[in-house]
Amino acid sequence: MFILRNKACFLSVIIILIGCKSLHINKELKSEYLENQFTGIYIYDLESDKVLFDFNGDKYFTPASNTKIFTLFTGLSALSDSIPAFKYAVNKDTIIIQGTGDPSFLHSFFKDSTALKMGKKYKKVKIITNNISDDRFGPGWAWEDFGRYFSAERSPFPMYGNVVTIQNKNGLKITPNFFKNDIKTNEKGYRREEFINSFYYGKNRTREAKMPMIIDWTLIENLWNDILPNKVQLIRSSNLKPSRIAYSIPADSLYTRMMKESDNFLAEQLLVLASSTFSNTLSSATARKFILENELKDLKQKPRWVDGSGLSRYNLFTPNSFVHVLTKMYKKIPRERLFSFFSVGGESGRLKNWFSGKDKPYIYAKSGSLGNNYNLSGYLITNSGKVLAFSYMNNHFMNSSSKIKEKMQVILEKIRDKF
Repeated sequence: MFILRNKACFLSVIIILIGCKSLHINKELKSEYLENQFTGIYIYDLESDKVLFDFNGDKYFTPASNTKIFTLFTGLSALSDSIPAFKYAVNKDTIIIQGTGDPSFLHSFFKDSTALKMGKKYKKVKIITNNISDDRFGPGWAWEDFGRYFSAERSPFPMYGNVVTIQNKNGLKITPNFFKNDIKTNEKGYRREEFINSFYYGKNRTREAKMPMIIDWTLIENLWNDILPNKVQLIRSSNLKPSRIAYSIPADSLYTRMMKESDNFLAEQLLVLASSTFSNTLSSATARKFILENELKDLKQKPRWVDGSGLSRYNLFTPNSFVHVLTKMYKKIPRERLFSFFSVGGESGRLKNWFSGKDKPYIYAKSGSLGNNYNLSGYLITNSGKVLAFSYMNNHFMNSSSKIKEKMQVILEKIRDKF
């Protein structure tokens, strides 16, 4: 095990680790690479259970979307093979529904209609409204991102992915159509007003635009009555407790979309969903607490974990912790299924243009980026067939993220080739 404490040691041990006589690591790792940023690398051989490399592995970093690895682990630990769409009870001609946080209902990708089909069977639909403790935004989210797709609001019963989708195909197509009178055209771009559901779309724009709705219970009632006219009523509580569960989409389809597209909304709702299995009150904090105190009680460095997506800079994780979770998943989940959740270097997801193999993929990982931060954690397959779990984290750099990825790629390729 190599534990390094300074830059000189870092360079010398990388030389030892990967046989640098013919690899010229000093040329690749210029001094300013470490002087002007904070770097951590932790590499673990999953077959021999050995730490191969540790540089700042126990130090805390801003993880960005690497946080979704913990969110994935939460879903895999808490949920069954299918997503719980909602809890319900039936009283004669009335169905009483309580949301679980399922993000797939009428979502543009998943297009789930489980709740709609169920509601059509009854004369009255009553939806319980007071079963969530989460705020609509996560702690530490940037306020100016309110109108961007990646900051869609959290809610107990999402509809349409909690966004308005606008397409220009022989005229504007608006989903949900409920907002057709709230769309205005402008000269370019797209945006939403800060405090009201009023949307703007460039009159010459051809690309699809997605903008978050401002969610409140009046809107939810209106959206429901738009698809089930005059049938839906919101209630705060019911003497008849919803105890039966209706299921929607396969859980793996949600995990794959969340990880490969780095979808923040799906990640946030996944924690809400997980909490529905522990409590009738939806709370992502409850889900995080349960996982840390039970499934991950053996973590050496407890993270500061505040959301599901990694949007918040309040999150703090160590490379060691990511490898710990990656190792747990590798030992419990069949490899083909597990790797299918991750972006593949040179082939798919956020890694399509980076970390490609010579004749086959060698990186299956989750990237995470915020301004001046880029991290990559996942699995590396070496030329000899070894599977390594790794976390390579870069914080506070002033160079472009492309320059950081170039340096990372050199190191990861040489580890692949050496082992």
